[in-house]
Order: sequence, then structure tokens, then C-alpha cells
Amino acid sequence: MNIQKIVKIIALIISLAALYFLIRIMVLGDEAIETDVANQGVLSGFANLAYVVLGIAAVSAVLFSIVNLVSQPDKLKKALISLGVFALIVAVAWFLSSGEERILSDGTTLTAGQSQLVEAGIKAFYILSIVAVGLMLFFGIKKTFSK
Repeated sequence: MNIQKIVKIIALIISLAALYFLIRIMVLGDEAIETDVANQGVLSGFANLAYVVLGIAAVSAVLFSIVNLVSQPDKLKKALISLGVFALIVAVAWFLSSGEERILSDGTTLTAGQSQLVEAGIKAFYILSIVAVGLMLFFGIKKTFSK
């Protein structure tokens, strides 16, 4: 049995389960679900099905991306270079961050490590934003003058 048939069978089973929960929700109605705790199980079944579908989609996206990268070495090289540049930007942002212990408005304490992590995330965001805007401007100007 090939993979496409298996995927079609799984998609059909998930679709039928979703249709079952949808019909049960429509038959019960809003008021019955809101007032009766026993009827809320229909919603939890529908939500659990959504979690399963989300998990399948996430796993398959990651799995097929990895298979695609491994099967094409040039794409793998570009992906690893991009990952390395991203790690370098995060490292630079981390070392530029100070990390001071702070008392928050609700009375809890933000440790120096947590503060440095938050500050590094913000600085990495700023660096990546500046790089993205700079590249858009560069290639926009380059495209304008190359015509």
C-alpha cells in the first residue's frame, strides 16, 4: 500500500470524525451546550480532534522539510548557513544584553538571567528587523536601477 492511499484513508477518517462532532454540536444547540456540563464533552471531543490534526500537520511539515533538505544537499547547505547566521545574531544580542534583577509590578522578581533573556530577545528582534528592512531597501533600489 503506498503512502498516498494511507494519507487519504487517514484524512477520510479524520473528516468523518469532524463531521460527526459537527453534527452533534449542531443538533444540541448553543443553549444545551452552555447550560449542561454533560453536553460540553462534545466540544472537548471536537477540540481533541483539532489537537490531533494540528499535531499531524506539524509533524508532517517538519518531517517532509527534513526529508527535502537531506535529499538536496545545496538546500541543506543554505539552511545551515541561515541557521548559523540566526544563531550568530542571537549570540550577539545575548552578549549586548545586561540582565539586571528587577521587581515587577505584581511583586514578583525577574531574575538577572530572565532579564538578560528578555532583553536579548528584544535586541535580536531589532537586529533582524533592521536587516530585513535594509535588504528590502537594497533590493528595491537595485531593481529600480537595473531596469
